[in-house]
Order: sequence, then structure tokens, then C-alpha cells
Amino acid sequence: MSPPNPMPLKPMPLDPILAHLRGAPSRTWSLIITLYGDAIVPRGGSVWLGTLLAFFRALDIGDGVVRTAMSRLAADGWLERNRVGRNSFYRLAAKGEAEFAEATRRIYSTNSPPWPGHFCLLLPDAADKATLEQAGCGSIAPGVFLAAHEARADGLQLTVQGDAATLRALAERAWPLAGLAEHYAHFVASFTPLRDFLDAGGTCAPLEALAARVLLIHQYRRIVLRDPLLPDAVLPGDWPGRAARALCATVYRALLPASEAWLDANAIDESGAPLPRSDAIFQRFSR
Repeated sequence: MSPPNPMPLKPMPLDPILAHLRGAPSRTWSLIITLYGDAIVPRGGSVWLGTLLAFFRALDIGDGVVRTAMSRLAADGWLERNRVGRNSFYRLAAKGEAEFAEATRRIYSTNSPPWPGHFCLLLPDAADKATLEQAGCGSIAPGVFLAAHEARADGLQLTVQGDAATLRALAERAWPLAGLAEHYAHFVASFTPLRDFLDAGGTCAPLEALAARVLLIHQYRRIVLRDPLLPDAVLPGDWPGRAARALCATVYRALLPASEAWLDANAIDESGAPLPRSDAIFQRFSR
């Protein structure tokens, strides 16, 4: 099998983001992770290397850069390689399955977890500190964590109640909300031209649609996976995360049919058959 050799994408509203990615080839591995989580895992998780090379050629990212990134991900235990004749296939390794599942829930859900009306103050045992940080808990002092939702940890747990202003001030102290707001605002500014282009009747070829879709989710997931997803009651009224999520959902749905068409034609498994579509992908951002 020989991978298709697409021409680089024609000019489109995402050129500034593409230029940034091309200038940082060491970050290609992160974009591969996004591609797998968004497009490959729902189709079974294993795909021909030629499919990946064709996708990245369209982004003007060379084969050597992609091969190096794939080798790194395999060496780090994120991907597993399988050779069939002269062809290589890569699938998500067990190490990443749980993290991908949690990331998928956070990225594509439109609703925040239920808010109990109070924070939970945690003074955990030393062994639980890293786990709480990864779970998105904030810190108001060394060894003292704040959770907006249920968190499991050994140690002392207290309920923190107060009026909306008090809880909002505590949230701003525990989490870097100002920095997150800046990142969300930048995301909205970056992808509003694409939304406007599509709203005005602009269309993307299948490969262009997949590239735009992956870049959209790549930029969004880098923010939302650091977001504690606090309830509206303790967020500022003009919190840009709301606009970012709405924009991401709108653009994603618009790009989905054409981008899936490219995968139908080019995403190949070890038998040479196309990777089957997953109906679940069309439910993303719907709940």
C-alpha cells in the first residue's frame, strides 16, 4: 500500500494556527494524540501509518517528523506498533485507554457535573496530592486542596459553604481562572473566522475538514483539560469558557460529515479494509 500524497491545504481561516504548528515540529506528537482520540479511537483504535502520513502531509508536516513522533509515543507506552508485511499499524496502548476515556468525557460534554452548592476542603495524605491535582482540584495553601465536586482522598475533608460572592472569591484563589479565561478568549478569537466562513456557506474538502476538526479539538482540549469545570454559580457572568464551548460544538458539527468522509476513504486497518464509522461520534456535544 502507498499512502496518498495530498497537496498542502489551500489558504483557509486556520492559517495562523497551521503556521504555529509547522514552526514547532517537536509538538507533532501532541497533535497525533488529538487525532487518535478524536478520530481513530472511535473507529477501533488501530490505523495504517500511511493514513497518518497522508494527513500530516496536508498540514505540510514531513514524514520524518511524524515517524519520529510515532516512535516516541510507542517508546513511551502510548501506542503499540504492529507490522503486516512492510506496512506498520499503530493502535492506542492500554496505558492511554483510561485517560482517553476521561478526556473524551470532558472535551465533548456540554454540561458541567452537578453542583452540590458547596466546595469540599481536602487535607489529604501525601500519597493523594498528585491524584487530586490531576483531578483538577485547586490549592489554596500548601497541602490544602479545594474540590468543586466529589473527590476521593484519604485524610480530612470539610464542607465549605457561603454566599455566591464568597465562593467565587475562593474559586479565584484556588484556580488560575484569569489565565484560563485568556486562553478561552484566544481560542474564540482564533476560530471565529472559521465559524463565520462556514456560516456564510463556505465549504471544506474532506481532508481540509478533518484538518480543521483536529486543529479545533487540539486547541480546545489543551484548555478544557486544565479547566476544573466549575459550576456557573461560582464563575464570572462573562466567563469565556461558555462561548468557547458553544463555538467548538458548532464548528465541530459543521466539519463532521466531510471529515468522516475522508476517514471512510483513507483510514485502513491491518486487513486493508476501511475502519468502520462509529455512530457515537455524531452524539458529541449533544449532552
